[in-house]
Amino acid sequence: MEDVKNMDMEGVVRPPRYRGKHDKPKPWDDESIDHWKVEKFDPSWNESGLLVTSSFATLFPAYREVYLQEVSPIVKAALKPYGISFDLNMVEGTMTVSTTLKTRDPYIIVKAKELIRLLSRSVPAPQAIKILDDEMQCDIIRIGGLVRSKERFIKRRQLLLGSNSSTLKAIEILTNCYVLVQGNTVAAMGSFKGLKQVRRVVEDCIQNKLHPLRHIKEMMVKRELGKRPELATENWDRFLPKFKKKNVQKKKAISIEKKPYTPFPPPQPPSKIDLQLESGEYFLNDKKKSAKKWQEKQEQQAEKSAENKRKRDAAFLPPEEHLGLNSSKFGDGKNDVTDIVMSLKKKAKDLGTKKAVENVNAEDYIVAPAETSSKKKTRYGLRQFYRSDSLALLKPLVVVIAELGIVCIAGKDDSPILLLSTDVWPRHRTSAAAV
Repeated sequence: MEDVKNMDMEGVVRPPRYRGKHDKPKPWDDESIDHWKVEKFDPSWNESGLLVTSSFATLFPAYREVYLQEVSPIVKAALKPYGISFDLNMVEGTMTVSTTLKTRDPYIIVKAKELIRLLSRSVPAPQAIKILDDEMQCDIIRIGGLVRSKERFIKRRQLLLGSNSSTLKAIEILTNCYVLVQGNTVAAMGSFKGLKQVRRVVEDCIQNKLHPLRHIKEMMVKRELGKRPELATENWDRFLPKFKKKNVQKKKAISIEKKPYTPFPPPQPPSKIDLQLESGEYFLNDKKKSAKKWQEKQEQQAEKSAENKRKRDAAFLPPEEHLGLNSSKFGDGKNDVTDIVMSLKKKAKDLGTKKAVENVNAEDYIVAPAETSSKKKTRYGLRQFYRSDSLALLKPLVVVIAELGIVCIAGKDDSPILLLSTDVWPRHRTSAAAV
């Protein structure tokens, strides 16, 4: 199709035009060439060797001295085929690697530098020597400065390890990397892709962005999806687990209102001498000053004593009386009781006058011993009262009288008597007043 487009009117195929100056096909732009593959170095590529000696040195902690002395012969033997010398200085606490006349590979000195860095970070010597291979890379992640609090840093570092280093082992299996957590650093060895995943997991864990187990779940899903070639060109977001972040309420920042700008400085607050000058106390002699001070003290003591006396007297004040059950139903109740008592007194008076006129007996005017009543007297004479004719007159008020706490009884001449008591029906004695 491209050849048809590039054909001119005469049918001659012209070479395609490129817009950029360097946008031209290169001889190494071939699909059969794997650009990610690192070819093994051939010494015939650099037979003359290096012109200048290059060296790198690194410090190691004191607790690694004994181990490094033991593995020093192994490290020297591993670097000898590449023409690199290894020096261990126990006085200064340094490890040094440098090129020699036998060195042919110019990049091997960088690999040797990474080797001594891994040894100083507590990586075992047999594992650290693998860094000399071209396919193996390393990354040392510093985690000490990611968290301020030391206690919080220790907890998150333990979270990265997991119980019995189970979380760390899962990360190693999924990323195909060797991971070692030591102190304030994390040493990782593997491919570039695996090192990138390890760094992401470690930093998110220490910064409390995402739990390592969530990263592990995501990598497991990606690992299974990568085995299916039909999903190579599709988006995997619908298969990956989605985690909701908790919205932790942050403290609201205290907003400080800005005062209006004034070019002049604030006035100086008055000093103690200035206040004395204003009140005239400054010109008083010592005797008057002490007298004034004593007077102020006496006033304060008087106020304090009055306040204390008021608090003591408050304990002897009677509490407020609560209203009765019946008074809340009929309002205040005082006026109602007064009206009822007056009406009852009037009715009782009328009834007594009427009975005196109707039942006039001559025997009442004869001096004789009073006859004893054959009727049995009951308590308060209630039975005799209810049998009298006055019951018809007081019938509408029986309920009201009972609820207001008034006991109504009958006297000797059947005249009604009201007893005002605190209770509706006292059980033993009633402190009442006869009306």
